[in-house]
Amino acid sequence: MTELIIYAIIFLLLIAHALMAGKMYRTVHEDTTLSIQEKNDWKLKALVFPIYYWGKYKMR
Repeated sequence: MTELIIYAIIFLLLIAHALMAGKMYRTVHEDTTLSIQEKNDWKLKALVFPIYYWGKYKMR
């Protein structure tokens, strides 16, 4: 039973990670003030640590 709970938590974290990365990816893609190089840089960062870089992106 404990193993099932651990897998459920890991699955929820994975889904949250994917949704946050997708949200940041879409937001960065729609930003017309960024160059293609900057967009690609932010998109790559979104795939690695989306929540951390979402805050950094919003503060720029």
